[in-house]
Amino acid sequence: MVSIINPVNKKQLHSSNGELKDDEGNSFPVINGVPRFVQDHNYTDNFGFQWNKFQKTQIDRETKNSNFSKDRFFAATEWDKQDLSGMDVLEAGSGAGRFTQVVLDYTKANLYSLDYSDAVSANYRNNAHHGERLKLFQASIYDMPFPDNSFDKVFCFGVLQHTPDFRKSVQCLVDKAKPGGEIVVDFYPIRGWYTKINAKYMLRPFTKKMSHEKLLKKIDRNANRLIKTYYFFDKLKLGMIAHRFLPMCDIKRTLPENLSKEALREWVVLDTFDMFSPAFDNPQRISTVKKWMEESGAEVVFADFVYYADKHRLAVVRGIKK
Repeated sequence: MVSIINPVNKKQLHSSNGELKDDEGNSFPVINGVPRFVQDHNYTDNFGFQWNKFQKTQIDRETKNSNFSKDRFFAATEWDKQDLSGMDVLEAGSGAGRFTQVVLDYTKANLYSLDYSDAVSANYRNNAHHGERLKLFQASIYDMPFPDNSFDKVFCFGVLQHTPDFRKSVQCLVDKAKPGGEIVVDFYPIRGWYTKINAKYMLRPFTKKMSHEKLLKKIDRNANRLIKTYYFFDKLKLGMIAHRFLPMCDIKRTLPENLSKEALREWVVLDTFDMFSPAFDNPQRISTVKKWMEESGAEVVFADFVYYADKHRLAVVRGIKK
């Protein structure tokens, strides 16, 4: 079992009257079943907003015949080849709990999951039924409420590019792994000079400053038209133009196949909001993340693209802490 500590003074916390307290009298509230170590309003407000709005969209069990999140998780980690029974696993950046569900449903690990945003409330509603195997926290990746050298496995998916300091975030993940423990991350890759020549990065300076409600309404209002335009270009074999210059997510390269019309629209609205709303979006070269993980004290055992669900691609780096 991993100790829960005050991330400021590193003293152990204990439960008392609906709070977590240390011996010096410092306390942290437990709200909606989740200990809170940060203020609600921070640079991840957009994620708290979107995941409570789209609580079930990316959860496999809520999508008929879908193993999309499961396939992505095990393609990135290869942990389906291991027995994780009794292991302590850290998830940094849980969102609404799409990968939380996978870990708890398909392994026997103990999962310690955190998110900087109030997305943890959605995760709690989705996964609290797993009981004591899930420990959920609202906390910063830079000030996690756990001692260093605590976890057998650490993973962070779809998050690092949205943190203020990508390199420091990698260091914090490695710090929490035990010597010999494994760290796995995926992230948005830089493919070349052309990576940021698309609608996403052209419009983000404006969209990230919009209120979440206004941005979501604008995306929702135009979703049907954008989907029709996307498929029009796709039929003309001009899918790359649609991907680069339409202000929407790339349906064929990012979303599950065989979604119903209603589910497809919901995923498009969610993923497009996810493109345009974050305060930070800093893709990196795989070689750069590999170097940062090595500098953080891990031996990198894999650094490349992996494929899942046939045609979907992830930039993944795996390391073993020295």
